[in-house]
Amino acid sequence: MLTAIIDYESGNLHSAEKAFQKMAQETGGAEVRVTTDPDVVAKADHIVLPGDGAFPACARALRASGCFDAMIEAVETRGRPFLGICVGMQLMARKGHEYEDTDGLGWIDGEVSAISPRDAALKVPHMGWNDLVIDSAHPVLDGLKTGDHAYFVHSYQMAMTDPSQRIAHVDYGGDVTAIVGRDTMLGLQFHPEKSAGAGLRMIANFLSWRP
Repeated sequence: MLTAIIDYESGNLHSAEKAFQKMAQETGGAEVRVTTDPDVVAKADHIVLPGDGAFPACARALRASGCFDAMIEAVETRGRPFLGICVGMQLMARKGHEYEDTDGLGWIDGEVSAISPRDAALKVPHMGWNDLVIDSAHPVLDGLKTGDHAYFVHSYQMAMTDPSQRIAHVDYGGDVTAIVGRDTMLGLQFHPEKSAGAGLRMIANFLSWRP
């Protein structure tokens, strides 16, 4: 089994690579590879799309990358399990509104806009630990519960048009989407590789997920 972490120059992938490799060894020894090679993405059993930075820049870099077409084919046509992380999750939306209106992948029925907490004392970016509130069951959340912590660093959030595609949220002066998904696609707004035991459990569950 092969898990491809797509490198489209969207940030430092070292922590994510190490966390996925650690959990791969604990769940059967699947190969984990950070790659810019579309052939690797095309043959991967699981695909991970990280992302740090602004939505428009990440969207342009992803579409310009040699892995874009292979990722679309693998996920949309062959139904390979997909995990978007941070901006990688936001790119799953229909559209982003960071600096300029930018089309996303359109996999999740939502749009990405600035966080605006009702409590003026809450700072943006939303940075640090927060408690997950699980809205619906999902195999990647097996063994996890409402109240488990995840580590967030973001100034923009996905506002859902289809609430059924929101799997979990957190409270930060109002509901903030934390996990989205449909079919074989899943997105995490937080960084699982930085979310201690809960994050590592999600990574292990994703690597074992066979939709």
